[in-house]
Amino acid sequence: MVLCIQIKEGCFLSCFGLEVDIFKGQPESLREDMSLSYADKSFLTEVKERSEQNLDLCYQCLKCYAGCPVSRHMDYKPNNVIRMIQYGRREAVLKSHSIWLCVSCMTCSVRCPNEIDMSEVMDTLREMSMEEGLAYKSEAWVVKLHQEFLRSIKLWGRLHEVTFFIAYILRSFDLFSNIESGVKLFSRGKLPFLPKKIGGIDEIRKLYKGAYKTKGQLEEEE
Repeated sequence: MVLCIQIKEGCFLSCFGLEVDIFKGQPESLREDMSLSYADKSFLTEVKERSEQNLDLCYQCLKCYAGCPVSRHMDYKPNNVIRMIQYGRREAVLKSHSIWLCVSCMTCSVRCPNEIDMSEVMDTLREMSMEEGLAYKSEAWVVKLHQEFLRSIKLWGRLHEVTFFIAYILRSFDLFSNIESGVKLFSRGKLPFLPKKIGGIDEIRKLYKGAYKTKGQLEEEE
């Protein structure tokens, strides 16, 4: 049996007459915007090219939303993010919290019937958000966490939790939210105090030098 799907004004309709509201629980302004005709396809085209994912194949089956372990904390659910991209909502997507809450667990990618890798899409959106200077307005501390993680890998070839944690605290001024768990881990010997460089650190740094630079990314150190 073939199930025919039709997208219509923010809902998907099956051939059995079942209507599912894909924007349930989302801001009403989003529903109104999604009922408009395509305004600008350049955003969709850019995301497709950079992520190498064909978002035109998404028919809002909601499997990504149903499987996502952090969707309850997102301002726009994964399926809504794709729909907003299709409708050219560039600024709203790149300013959203959702793209920074994705933990790349791959659940959505495995569940997608059209094999859309949503984690690649989210990575692309984070890069674009940083390039356009929008990331700092939505999730400034998450961006700083990502930057310090990359800095630690570049410096030691691996993550050194103690220096990473201290550097993040100094940059974010978030002095107390994680201090208790940090002290517990350190007291139990889970966090090595002295960092150790891995072999082949120069090869790791070559990867950084050749990586695509985005606005806000770490500058190359001589």
